[in-house]
Amino acid sequence: MTNELETTPEVRPVTDVARALEALLLIADEPQSLVALATAVGAPVPAVRQAVEGLVADYDGETGGPRRGFELREVGGGWRLYVREEHDALISGYVNAQAPSRLSQAALETLAVIAYKQPVTRGQVAAIRAVNVDSVVRTLLARGLITEEFTDPDTGAIHYGTTDALLGHLGINSLDELPHISPLLDDGADGFETDVLR
Repeated sequence: MTNELETTPEVRPVTDVARALEALLLIADEPQSLVALATAVGAPVPAVRQAVEGLVADYDGETGGPRRGFELREVGGGWRLYVREEHDALISGYVNAQAPSRLSQAALETLAVIAYKQPVTRGQVAAIRAVNVDSVVRTLLARGLITEEFTDPDTGAIHYGTTDALLGHLGINSLDELPHISPLLDDGADGFETDVLR
């Protein structure tokens, strides 16, 4: 005989978990692990795994619907939405046509950090610049000035580097031709007396 006072934890339907995951993945800039996704939506990892598999099948047209122009792909131990490869040229052309011809100061600073420190993660660039660089990195990717070099298998962080398009814009053949940065940096002596303190 079962105890009528016993209750089972409420289990969210897989469709609810899938819709919540879809919303999160739509704004995610980095691949998200199953554990991170489960924590974010408050669902067990097996339910999240099942929901992710369902989304992949749905986007691939395996559930009776159309094959979408984007896909949910596992990269570096995490999941992220990507435009399908066959649409790369279309998206690149559209974004470049919409993009202004000049880069903002923030974009130039971020591009400089990536050029001199590559391969570098978004978090490392943000730490150097002391500001959030998510939107700037998206802009630089869309303009074809930087690219995703590889994903760290342990952290899932994407490492960025510059492209040949940047070299063309700068009129140089390789990164070795970039000017040395140390002469351009402040030596920190401003504000200090040159005479010995008495």
